[in-house]
This record gives sequence, structure tokens and C-alpha cells, in this order.
Amino acid sequence: MRVIDLNEQVELIVTFIKKQLTSAGFSKLIVGLSGGIDSSVTAALCVKAVGMENVIGVMLPYRKSHPDSLNDALEVVNILGIKHKLIDISPMVDSYFDKYDQDAANLRKGNRMARERMCVLYDLSAKYKALVAGTGNLSELMIGYCTQYGDSACAFEPIGHLYKTEVYMMAEVLGLPQSVINKKPTADLWEGQTDEDEIGISYAELDEILCHMLDMKKNEKELISNFSKEKINKVMRLIQISEFKRNMPPAPEMI
Repeated sequence: MRVIDLNEQVELIVTFIKKQLTSAGFSKLIVGLSGGIDSSVTAALCVKAVGMENVIGVMLPYRKSHPDSLNDALEVVNILGIKHKLIDISPMVDSYFDKYDQDAANLRKGNRMARERMCVLYDLSAKYKALVAGTGNLSELMIGYCTQYGDSACAFEPIGHLYKTEVYMMAEVLGLPQSVINKKPTADLWEGQTDEDEIGISYAELDEILCHMLDMKKNEKELISNFSKEKINKVMRLIQISEFKRNMPPAPEMI
């Protein structure tokens, strides 16, 4: 993995956040807090950039969300001293599926939850005149492990240049709770769901492969000397099929 100066990265991100706010003409930030590592780190960095009085944490649980998710999010809110709102998205999500498709698969329900959260965050963004700070990391953005127009919808991505394993290191530097740092990464979209199980590869392995591809610029032949062909092909395919999530929607070119 690459070697980075975490304190230097904190300063870089703080400067980046301030620049994004200034260019957009905003002074406040909204962060969707899941109780996970990414949103916790993002919120802490936002506080460093604009102060706790200018950051709003929004917790958006679904009725089947694990209680620890909300408890961890509340602990982060208390540590950071930020304003917060708690909005249960269950009625919005359930009313759609109860009426139109009661047999919908978990993936569809999970995507609906992510997009419902986006709708709430952007409504509150308008109410409080605050930019929505994204919580995506480089690992998940590169393989498309996000819901388009759901958790990927934001004004900017403060930790979008950091691999997942680097986000964990950043959390230690920022003094975030061990309950957040030590828990298994999960989008908490259904009972027992974990990110690594769903992706099919550990973040440690994923980050090593991505680092060799993106930072060291190694080709497929060179990668095989360090990783199994199966895992290389898996990561390369995930990057390929999720390209549309990282680009603006295409439009025809004018002749």
C-alpha cells in the first residue's frame, strides 16, 4: 500500500472542504450519519473545516436497521458536538413496496433506502442552506459499491481519494470511537449484510490490488505476480461495469 502522511491529509481535506463551500456560496454542511467509519470520518473532517456549529448530522434509520448503527452515530454526534436530526425512513420506503411490489428483493429495497436517504438529505440541504458532504471512499467508488443517485449523490467527496484501509487509519488520528472503528463494515441494508461478503473480497485485498493498478500503474501481467488471477479479474470487472456511476450521464455529441 502507499504511504501517506495522515496529518497532512487532514489539512488537505480541510482546505478542500473550505474551498468547496466558498465556491458554492455556502457556509454549512450536512452529513448523513450511518454509524459507520466513512460517515464518521467525513463528519469529523467537516467539523475541523467549518466548526461544529456549522455541521448537521442526519441519522436516517430503517425499521430493520441494527440498533448499534444508530447508537454509534449518536456517539459520534456527541463526541463532535454537532447538531443532529433523526428521521425514520421506514414509512416512505414501506409505502412504496407495500403498494407496488411486496415481493421485491433485498437489493431493490436497499437501493430504495439509499435513494430515500438522498431525498431527505437534499431536502434538508435546501431547508438549512447547507451542502451535502459525500461519504464515499476511493475503494468503493472505483468498484461502484454505491447506489447511483443514492449514497453516491453529494456536492463533493471529502474522502473520495482515500482507500478504505486509509479511512480506518484516519479515524484513529481523528480520535473516533473504537465501536465505530472495530465494527464490520456494513451498509446495514438487511440483517446480517456485510460489505466484504457482498463485494466478495476483503478491503485489505481490494485496496492492495487497486493501489497496484491506480498508483503503481501496473498492468494485468504485472499484477498476476502479486495477486491471484481470479481476484484481479474480479476487481477489473467491477471497475468496468460500474464506469457509468463515475461519469455524468452521456448525451449525443452535436454534429
